[in-house]
Amino acid sequence: METVILAVVIALVAVGALSGLVIGSRRKKQLPPAPPPSAEPRITAPPAEPHVGEDAETPRDEPRRTIEEVGLPEAPVVTLPPEAEEPEAAAAPPAVEVPEPAAGRLVRLRSRLSRSQNTLGKGLLALLSREHLDEDTWEEIEDTLLTADVGVAPTQELVERLRTRVRVLGTRTPAELRTLLREELLTLVGTDLDRVLHTESVTDNPAVLMVVGVNGTGKTTTTGKLARVLVADGRSVVLGAADTFRAAAADQLQTWGERVGARTVRGPEAGDPASVAFDAVKEGIAEGADVVLIDTAGRLHTKTGLMDELGKVKRVVEKHGPVDEVILVLDATTGQNGLVQARVFAEVVDITGIALTKLDGTAKGGIVVAVQRELGVPVKLVGLGEGPDDLAPFEPEAFVDALIGD
Repeated sequence: METVILAVVIALVAVGALSGLVIGSRRKKQLPPAPPPSAEPRITAPPAEPHVGEDAETPRDEPRRTIEEVGLPEAPVVTLPPEAEEPEAAAAPPAVEVPEPAAGRLVRLRSRLSRSQNTLGKGLLALLSREHLDEDTWEEIEDTLLTADVGVAPTQELVERLRTRVRVLGTRTPAELRTLLREELLTLVGTDLDRVLHTESVTDNPAVLMVVGVNGTGKTTTTGKLARVLVADGRSVVLGAADTFRAAAADQLQTWGERVGARTVRGPEAGDPASVAFDAVKEGIAEGADVVLIDTAGRLHTKTGLMDELGKVKRVVEKHGPVDEVILVLDATTGQNGLVQARVFAEVVDITGIALTKLDGTAKGGIVVAVQRELGVPVKLVGLGEGPDDLAPFEPEAFVDALIGD
């Protein structure tokens, strides 16, 4: 019995050994072939289960890089966002200009009156130089004066005086005619009128000058140029931007002021003009300025409400003291229409002087005579160009000399 059991055990061991050899040989056949020596090493995924024992693969040495061969990644370029960049340097304030001296400007600008010369002065000299001064010639002289906007009444007065003096003179040389015409035109323009800008107050407060006029006459520009005239005469100026209805008016006036070192007092857009004018005078008193210049809104003379508001501005300013000058700005190219504007403004505020702009661009130099006759106030300033120093104090002698030429 023992012999039988021993035989069975030996048989089972033999069968198990044979089964292991068969399975091992099959597994070896399923392994992938090794790559040839010259082939590039390739990376394969590790087996699902490790091989041990007889199934273990022979380890192979893979090529490895040294630390010197390993390249480092490039540093990223860091750019600052726009808001992190350094701010630009603040713009430098405009340099303060030195205005051209006001005295004698009209003499230096006489060439700007060339268009008026051709019609008024030189035209009259040519007619008066004719050998026979008949009625037709005198009518031409009268037409020349009317065309130059001298006005009907002043024209008739001048023609009558010229006829009388020519009759008495007899022989008429060119020099005598020129002298005759110069004297009569000076009489017409007026040499005895007070054309001085009153820039010295009767009180301890600054002198107050209001500038009024219709839209489009160059009122704000004239105010800026007038500031230059005053600074050139050694006056310290504060500007009041009371034209609050035109968005660019305050900016424009402030630019004029910065050029000559004059401060501009301004208020909110569409604010109360009277309030701005009041504050400007208040600031002028606090700073000890010599003159306060107030630029008012351009008023249409047909708008009663707006004209009444202009009167309100003057009344409010007068709470500080009297207004020393009210300058009416008129466009010389508008001719007789400017007289209609002048009359309405004179009814609202007491005009003390006239600034006649664009006199260089018209052949109607006689408007100087007409507007003075209409208002009974003198022309104190004339504009003769677009330059910053082309506003000149009016000088009758220089004006007439420019009209009739040399």
